[in-house]
Amino acid sequence: MRVLIYSDVHANLEALLAVEEAAAGRYDVSLCLGDIVGYGANPNETAAWVHTHTPTVIRGNHDRACASLKGIAGFNAVAAQAALWTHQNLRPEHLTWLDHLPAGPLPWDHARLVHGSPLDEDEYLLEPVQAAGAFAADGTSLCWYGHSHVQGGFVLADDQVAVLPSAAEEKPGASARASSRELVLRPDGRYLLNPGSVGQPRDGDWRAAFALYNTETRRVVFHRVPYDITQAQTKIVAAGLPVRLAQRLAAGR
Repeated sequence: MRVLIYSDVHANLEALLAVEEAAAGRYDVSLCLGDIVGYGANPNETAAWVHTHTPTVIRGNHDRACASLKGIAGFNAVAAQAALWTHQNLRPEHLTWLDHLPAGPLPWDHARLVHGSPLDEDEYLLEPVQAAGAFAADGTSLCWYGHSHVQGGFVLADDQVAVLPSAAEEKPGASARASSRELVLRPDGRYLLNPGSVGQPRDGDWRAAFALYNTETRRVVFHRVPYDITQAQTKIVAAGLPVRLAQRLAAGR
C-alpha cells in the first residue's frame, strides 16, 4: 500500500495544494498527524480539504487550541493571537470536527501515529536523547510523528540512536525545485519518522514537506516542494494576523 503522510499544515492552503499536486496518483491512502489549522489565513479551506481527503487524522495542539481554546494560555503571544483569530473565523462544522479529532497515540497498520511523541502529544522530539525516551516508551518498530516541523527523524539500531537525514536544503532559493530523499527501513531497526511540516517548516527550508511510504517495500521518500509563498504571506497580512507569521515562512524557521 502506498501512503501519503503529512503534518502541520497550519492553515497554509497554498502549501497544501502544492503537496496535493506533487503527490497526485502516487498514493492509495493518506494520514494526517495534526495541526491542520493555526498560524495561517485559510483554516476553513485546509480543514475542509483534510476532512474530505484524509480518512485517518489525529489532532495537534493547535487543532485543540483553535477549536476549544484549551491550552491557549501556554502559547506565546503570537501563537495565542493566531489561535484566537482562527477560533473566531472557523465555521461551526469545522470547529466541531476539529474538536472531536482523536489524540495520539493511534495504532495504524503495525505502526503508531502521534502528534508530538508517544509520551506526550505536546512533546517536541528534536534530540537523540528525547528519541531514546520515546523508543523506550513505545515498542512499535515504526512511529510517525509531527509537531517539531523538522523533516526526518531517528532510528534505533545496534543499541544506538541516530538522526536521519531529510530532503531539506539550507536556505533554498526562491526558485527552488522539488527534491526528495529515499530511506529504506532496516528490518532490524526501529524508527521515529517525521514527514515534516506542510505549511510552516522549521528546518531552514521554506518548501512544503511530506512523505510517501510503501508498506510492502518499506521504502520512505521524504519530499520538498515549492509553493506560492508570496500569496500565503499576503493572505496572512491581509487577515490582520501577526506579520511575524508571514515573515517566518520565507525563512523556514
